[in-house]
Amino acid sequence: MESKFKYEILHVCKQSGARVGRLTTPHSVIETPVFMPVGTAATVKALSPEELKELGAEIILANTYHLFLRPGMEVLKAVGGVHSFMNWDRSLLTDSGGFQVFSLSKTRKITEEGVEFASIIDGSRQFISPEKSIEIQNAIGSDIMMAFDECTPPDTTHEYAERAMERTLRWLDRCYQVSKDNPDQMLFPIIQGNMYKDLRIESAKRTAPYARCGIAIGGLSVGEPKPVMYEMLDALRPYYPENMPRYLMGVGSLDCLVEGVCRGIDMFDCVLPTRVARNGTAMTLRGNLTIRNARYKTDLRPVEEGCDCYCCKNYSRAYIRHLINTEEIFGGRLLSIHNIHALMRLTRLMREAIMQDRLLDFREEFFQNWKDKAEEDGN
Repeated sequence: MESKFKYEILHVCKQSGARVGRLTTPHSVIETPVFMPVGTAATVKALSPEELKELGAEIILANTYHLFLRPGMEVLKAVGGVHSFMNWDRSLLTDSGGFQVFSLSKTRKITEEGVEFASIIDGSRQFISPEKSIEIQNAIGSDIMMAFDECTPPDTTHEYAERAMERTLRWLDRCYQVSKDNPDQMLFPIIQGNMYKDLRIESAKRTAPYARCGIAIGGLSVGEPKPVMYEMLDALRPYYPENMPRYLMGVGSLDCLVEGVCRGIDMFDCVLPTRVARNGTAMTLRGNLTIRNARYKTDLRPVEEGCDCYCCKNYSRAYIRHLINTEEIFGGRLLSIHNIHALMRLTRLMREAIMQDRLLDFREEFFQNWKDKAEEDGN
């Protein structure tokens, strides 16, 4: 039987080795490099599925941990999974819940069997094992499932990071055994190893045999400085499978996308664009703008000059500042549209640069204009 999943490399940049690819799932075809908006609880905050399609999204994320807690397994099974539940007919990827157990629960108990933790909703004790994570993702019906892993903070000792990596590999085997015969869902294994090159390389070598149509890099962008993340990606690059996409989990700032693609990464996701939008921050190709600031009180320019998103075509910085500062929902919606569009636009520009064998030139041009805060440049 022909697989419902396929990855084709369309072009490799002669300058950088970065790739343009095409990932096919049962629900859509995804051009890579790609940014994937995050719909944690089966919705990308403030945006409809129809708006996401207009922005060009072929794949979004949902989260196993949150959907397990609410609406729960019974509802997920009754409604036939998240695609029909949220009216999304394109690709869906689910995080395994491993990162949320790490980041949201201060009273978690990790054993060989899995993780016991307190629900963030009502404090009740819950348990997720590798098998349970796959069971939940089966109920969600995602196209791409993630293996259950142990994510460690950046200040973890080498000794504990190695123990967590070994446990993640054992959990991966358990996830693989209960998912390998499922033709409708693809398991992505996750490379761990904290901020230690030797552990990262060891994890990559032993994780790769489980990868059938994609591999993920987890445990980065968890508080470490950006140069450390880039150092880990440089160390890992020779050890990725060549014929499948590489997914850097939880990364969504424009500068990190550029650096990641130049290091061979094909897929990214993050809650950042919608989260900062709700707080009044716009992401632009020149850096972030804090639209709630007084300097934009009478600024009639669009959020980003040259941007053709719905927000920039129709509304001014002054109006959006007013909405944000009066806590009107529409302000966060407009900036969410703009921020996701900015990331989609950036990945499209990088795909074009790769096809033209000039991605490193593109990176140089990008960083000539980039500021951590675009206000500093009078934007």
